[in-house]
Amino acid sequence: MDLSEFALHREEIAETLSRGERKIAALPGRQSRVVKRGTTLIRARTEHDYVYRLQSGWAGRIRDLPNGRSQYILIFLPGDLFGVKSMFVSSHPDAIQVMADALIEQIHCEELRRAFEDDHDVATRCIWQVIEEERRLHNWIVSLGQGTSEQRLAFFLNETHGRLVLSRTIDPHARAFELPMTQQQMGEYLGISTVHVNRTLQWLHQTGVATKRGRKVYIRDEKALAALAYPLADDHERAAARLWVRS
Repeated sequence: MDLSEFALHREEIAETLSRGERKIAALPGRQSRVVKRGTTLIRARTEHDYVYRLQSGWAGRIRDLPNGRSQYILIFLPGDLFGVKSMFVSSHPDAIQVMADALIEQIHCEELRRAFEDDHDVATRCIWQVIEEERRLHNWIVSLGQGTSEQRLAFFLNETHGRLVLSRTIDPHARAFELPMTQQQMGEYLGISTVHVNRTLQWLHQTGVATKRGRKVYIRDEKALAALAYPLADDHERAAARLWVRS
C-alpha cells in the first residue's frame, strides 16, 4: 500500500494505518452501489446510518444558506472514506451530494463502530480520516481568507490533480483530468461568483497555465500552476508536489 496518501503520518503508526485500511475494506456487511450525479447522499440536519468509500466519481459536502446560496466545504475523490461522523453524531449539519456518477461502497455505522471499539488499527485509521479532513479544511480556510481567485483556482486544480494521481485514478504523467463541477459549483467552492469563475478560467487559459473544456481540465504549464498554488499550500502539499510536478 502506498502510505503517501496518509499525509504527515508519524512513522510509528504507518503499519497501523495500513492494517486499518485493509481491515475496513474487509469488514462484513459492505455494499457497493451506483449513485447518479445530483443525488443527495446525506441530507443536512438528519441522522444518517452509513459511512462511505468513494470508489469512483466525485462527491461534495455542501451547506445551503437561508438566502438560497450554497457553500461547498469539502470535495471527495476516489479512495476517500467519508461520513465517518455518522458513528458519532445524531445529526449531520451539512449535506453530501454526488457531483458525478459514482460507485460508492457503504457500511452501516454500527458495524464500523463495533470494529472501531474492538480494533486499534481500525480506530486509528478512522481518526486519521478526521485529521486529514481537518488539514484540508485548514488549507482551504487560508485559501479563502488570503488567496486571490487565481491562486484559489490554481490550488484547487493542483491539489485535485495530485489526489487523483495518488488514488491511481489518473496516471502520474497525465496532464488532463475530469472536472465534473459546473462553474456555479466551482464558484460555490472557491467563494466567488460564476462570472468571476469564468474570468479566472479565461485568465488561466490566456496565460497558458491551464484550460477547461467541458468537463475536462488540461494542465498546460505544471510549474506555473504549482507556483500559483504554492503560497496557499501547507508543507505537505509543497513537498508532495514533487509527485506530480516534473522538471
